[in-house]
Amino acid sequence: MPTVQAPIHTGFGPASTAREVLAGIDLSGKTAIVTGGYSGIGVETTRALREAGARVVVPARDLDKARATLDGIDAEIAAMDLADPASIDAFATTFVADGAPLHILIDSAGVMACPLTRDARGYELQFATNHLGHFQLAARLWPALAAAGGARVVSVSSRGHRYAPVDMDDPNFEQREYDRWLAYGQSKTANVLFALALDARGQSHGVRAFAVHPGAIVTDLARHMSVEELQKLGAVDAHGQPVVDIARGMKNPQQGAATSVWAATSPQLDGMGGVYCEDCDISPVMDDETDTPLDQSRQEARNTFGVRSWAIDPLAAERLWALSERLTGVAFDIR
Repeated sequence: MPTVQAPIHTGFGPASTAREVLAGIDLSGKTAIVTGGYSGIGVETTRALREAGARVVVPARDLDKARATLDGIDAEIAAMDLADPASIDAFATTFVADGAPLHILIDSAGVMACPLTRDARGYELQFATNHLGHFQLAARLWPALAAAGGARVVSVSSRGHRYAPVDMDDPNFEQREYDRWLAYGQSKTANVLFALALDARGQSHGVRAFAVHPGAIVTDLARHMSVEELQKLGAVDAHGQPVVDIARGMKNPQQGAATSVWAATSPQLDGMGGVYCEDCDISPVMDDETDTPLDQSRQEARNTFGVRSWAIDPLAAERLWALSERLTGVAFDIR
């Protein structure tokens, strides 16, 4: 039976940190892969999982940066570029060949609001990196996920999914004018739809998938935005320093990592999957026109962003799955 897309009232909230949601959880003997685990909230995700006892592998495009950022955190670093299919295959092949089961895969890496850029295949970079790269990675890692006897995949999305559904006919902006925010929005919607479709396929193998909105955190992800843009959004102050304002969903990195870690490990989600989460809880569904929860009885006294209907549409999820297989030439070997 599908998990209901509605809050379960976990006792955690927007100010909870990754360490707090992991209190009392022992991950000894578990293996996790965290893409983007050497930047922004990914660092705090890596740190929290290691402190809880997990072996953590961090694929990195920039190995020198990864080593410097993760200095003092006992994580394993390996080369991988999400925009390079051959690099993804090489990383995953090496990991699977080792024979270790994979209990946690957190897809945290991404790019945001960049100028029109295309990868070697001609695919728009945000869609290619944020979605297609992670789709291929999960497909190649499937044997290790299925071997875990209970694994979770966490797709780090964003409230930015509200900017746009996935344009299934023109995902790479070949027929329409490029808009960096529409491109980002559709890539984040794709992250949610991917979790929905993967969970439907994986649950009989003990693999559950979740999508999460971590909160708004000023990290390297915003490198394509000017200080003036960030100030206009209220994301940084007059001195260019990140603003933390829980009422507006503005978090620090430790708080930003909490929902990813919660979705990856919490026993509160046992037997569940395929849902979009925020603030360490399952999110409500928002009305696309009024931007309020469809079920008003579930609205809480906090700033709720919720999930749009187009991001949790099973038909759209299946269309995206087929499109992703076609664009990547990769299929999951799920039997």
